Amino acid sequence: MNGETHDALREQVRSRYAEAARVVGAGRRAHDGCGGDPDGSCCGTGSAALDSADVFGGPLYAADETEGLPDEAVLASLGCGNPVAVADLRPGERVLDLGSGGGIDVLLSARRVGPSGFAYGVDMTDDMLALARAGAAKAGVGNVEFRKGQIEALPLPDASVDVVISNCVINLSTDKPAVLAEMFRVLVPGGRIGIADVVAEDHMTCADREAAGSSVGCIAGALSRREYLDGLAAAGFGGASVTFTTEAAPGLHSAIIRAVKPASRQPVAGRAGVRDAGKRPPAKEETS
Repeated sequence: MNGETHDALREQVRSRYAEAARVVGAGRRAHDGCGGDPDGSCCGTGSAALDSADVFGGPLYAADETEGLPDEAVLASLGCGNPVAVADLRPGERVLDLGSGGGIDVLLSARRVGPSGFAYGVDMTDDMLALARAGAAKAGVGNVEFRKGQIEALPLPDASVDVVISNCVINLSTDKPAVLAEMFRVLVPGGRIGIADVVAEDHMTCADREAAGSSVGCIAGALSRREYLDGLAAAGFGGASVTFTTEAAPGLHSAIIRAVKPASRQPVAGRAGVRDAGKRPPAKEETS
């Protein structure tokens, strides 16, 4: 994929999610379709295969989880799973959500890690960032921060978080090896990932995935299970697993991906040009 195509696809994703944020800002549920178009294509909300919440087994969050959250954060949920439920978050941990959107998983993470912990969200869409920041302020949640950036070049320093989560976003990236390498870079030794994503069965060819749906609809860009496992291993992760949960389309599933950064290994160097784009996260003593 050349740079021009890469940029065009990124802009397509950005514009779809910006429109979804504006839909929510107007008081409507993003799952009604991006821009009010029932055939609109956002992750978890569009394409023929992913157009209904029923495809993913109904609501992704229990009522007691979303109680007390701003309506906007709940309405803007565009994921395919609930990574917070499988990330085993603990008090005091620092969490990073890739492609944080309207902020629901960041706010839920902030609850889990408590006042001694911290939750970061990174998103490239100004409208989603504004929605997420407004929601955090409305909820009175202080241990969160939303940063503008791309998941292929995260605006955080090396070894700065304990856990990375993401909800149906990595499949949208046109440079997935960079995303996996960036997750490894920002994690402390012994840190872990708990990700929800759309994943293809190993027999699905690229042509099969393209036929199943558009890139912005999550399917064409989905990695296979083997590709995910190989990519995580190449980035340096250990203990990787990909567990299918709900079928999204024939041969494609919403899935939970877990892996650990080995405690005995030093952080790998980030990609060229990656810099801390904001204040550094609170310092925390690392163990090896």
